[in-house]
Amino acid sequence: MSHRITGVFSAAATPLTADNTPDLTLLTDHCRRLLAEGCHGVALLGTTGEANSFSGAERRAILEAAVKAGIPADRLLPGTGVVAIPETVELTRHALSLGVTKVVMLPPFYYKGVSDDGLFAAYSQVLEKVADTRLRVILYHIPQVSGVPLSLPLIGRLIAAFPETVVGIKESAGDFNNMQAIIAAHPDFSVLAGADPLLLPLMKAGGAGCITATSNLVADSLRTVYDHVHDEARAADVEAAQARINAYRTLSNSYVQIPTIKAMVGLKTGNPAWKRTRAPLMPLSEADYAALADSYAKLP
Repeated sequence: MSHRITGVFSAAATPLTADNTPDLTLLTDHCRRLLAEGCHGVALLGTTGEANSFSGAERRAILEAAVKAGIPADRLLPGTGVVAIPETVELTRHALSLGVTKVVMLPPFYYKGVSDDGLFAAYSQVLEKVADTRLRVILYHIPQVSGVPLSLPLIGRLIAAFPETVVGIKESAGDFNNMQAIIAAHPDFSVLAGADPLLLPLMKAGGAGCITATSNLVADSLRTVYDHVHDEARAADVEAAQARINAYRTLSNSYVQIPTIKAMVGLKTGNPAWKRTRAPLMPLSEADYAALADSYAKLP
């Protein structure tokens, strides 16, 4: 297989200051740590990053800060897909202007029950307006949040129409059968797991890696799975790493996930500023945080 994009990528959380604006210094420190712990790259401004709670100006400032801080542009995968096609075009062009060529792109997600023809038209208009041969797009399939699924026929149409541009998908529906179907139909297309427990089976099935929330916490274990999945001599290490990943994922899903991931990053780094979220998401209650901290201390 010749995947265009492969590796362990973090769906990075976005820290906030006391006045509820993006904490750009803490964010860039976080990006450096993620790379140092084993991530091949950082997917800023996704679901875990609360992207759709930020304005276009804030999103641009976040990406600019990462590049200015020395995070290599080729290791960044920002989310640029929003509801309005012109704004998706603008955010994608902005990324390219910074040398960031790989983006993760949600479909327009306000209207529900739209046809494959409508979604194909939306993606096509974005790519035709951006018109940059450097661009590589990872489609973002998260229908339980967006309400807009990306069907296998639609994926095939986009690959056929834009074979050098539409090169992968973040499959966050958690449907392993769907992942297998995409791989079977398009073996060179990069299928990236959005759910950490599926990294090991997906890699064994021919997947390309992951973009996950738990990588904010256990990037080293995800990298162990990715690097050694096919090494029989390291099978026990891989299984242990996947079990550790699953334990962290299970705890993060015991409460509202995004505030919990952020709280766990705070526990990992010793910085309580990570507990902050932007409305409508709310930080964990004091009781939930105390229980989380107790459970976190017992994790492997």
